[in-house]
Amino acid sequence: MSTAQSILAELKPLGKESYKRVLMNGHGVKEPCFGVAISELKKIQKRIKKDYQLALDLYDTGNYDAMYLAGLIADDARMTQKDLQRWVEKAYAGALTGATVAWVAAGSPHGHTMAMKWIDSPKPLIAATGWSTLSSLVSLKSDDELDLAETKALLQRVKKTIHESPDAVRYQMNGYVISVGAYVAPLTELAIEIGEKIGTVTADLGNNSCAVPYAPDYIRKIEQRGTIGKKKKTVKC
Repeated sequence: MSTAQSILAELKPLGKESYKRVLMNGHGVKEPCFGVAISELKKIQKRIKKDYQLALDLYDTGNYDAMYLAGLIADDARMTQKDLQRWVEKAYAGALTGATVAWVAAGSPHGHTMAMKWIDSPKPLIAATGWSTLSSLVSLKSDDELDLAETKALLQRVKKTIHESPDAVRYQMNGYVISVGAYVAPLTELAIEIGEKIGTVTADLGNNSCAVPYAPDYIRKIEQRGTIGKKKKTVKC
């Protein structure tokens, strides 16, 4: 049976200094970090599948690679609001905020509740995680499970506040406009219209190649592919 310590021992030799440098210099990741490629983490995920307690233990190690792996193997359905709050407060950089915690929250029974709480947080990384969770929810939930009036109101909130929001929040708000446009067919045109009114969005995302896409163009490309409204089975990758 795997333990957090046995997984850390397994991860350590898989680390690459070059990847670790990318994470630390460009994405704000701190020690402890081995620099393990996501492809290697996914091999471990395939073996373990889901393990609620192991995920909690791995996340609590504070090791970046272990924290990312924790998100992949988390049993989302068993995550409590307390678990999710602890995770979001410990998510400090890299993919932990916009991906790991948001994905697990969206797969849990508490995704909507936590996301609506987080987007009001004065802490930018928590607010950003909230918007990313909302993006994940619209990609997973069928339209009849979504509150379309609330979704429209959130689009209006983005339009009004995006340019005054912190960089990390601005990036995820823009992602929310794209997600609504891509996954909620009845609101595609509204999302494009909101994106046009917002205009170009800029955000300092650190020393990396990440850029903020122009939402209307991004949604139109998805439209051209004929995949508007096609929901995801999972957001974890």
